[in-house]
Amino acid sequence: MKFTPRSEETRQFIIETTAGIFNTKGYAGTSLTDLTEATKLTKGSIYGNFENKEEVALAVFDYTIACRDKIVEQALEKAKTNKEKLLAYIGTFNSANNKAFITGGCPILNAGTESDDTFEALRRKVHKVITDCRKELEGIITTGIAAKEFRKDVNAEKTALTLMALVEGGILLGRTTNKPAYLDSVLESAKEMIQSISQE
Repeated sequence: MKFTPRSEETRQFIIETTAGIFNTKGYAGTSLTDLTEATKLTKGSIYGNFENKEEVALAVFDYTIACRDKIVEQALEKAKTNKEKLLAYIGTFNSANNKAFITGGCPILNAGTESDDTFEALRRKVHKVITDCRKELEGIITTGIAAKEFRKDVNAEKTALTLMALVEGGILLGRTTNKPAYLDSVLESAKEMIQSISQE
């Protein structure tokens, strides 16, 4: 029999209230007690709206990615050219913009590192997000090549993957060393890469 949550409103409240906890403590490290303490709801209320803690974790990941995507898309919408879109994408992750995202850092990095061997359903979600992000950046680059903003010999897929790797790697360096300047330095390299593929 398919599980049906008691209340979509309560379900959403649980997701939004616990998102920062999952993203900070980890999907395995977050306990049911963490959820009840944060929401002030009983264990029965949690499990009345989610089948288990794993289902909460998956819903939270979807929510954190939706929040992240909204910030990125708002930045891209302001850009007029494809080059500006790539620069806007990079710029959304600099240390000055950290507070705009869910507490705990990048959900892709956090969930991907944690789920690769232990939480297959979450790993699949991370894989899809990475694939979608690559396709979006690749599309911007391909369109930019057609518009003669970028050199025609640019490998769109390789460039998209490299930009993503620089962003995620910069976030990792900045957070683990507690030196935001490391993140910004890596992002500067990403901007230089964008300049290097430009026709200008």
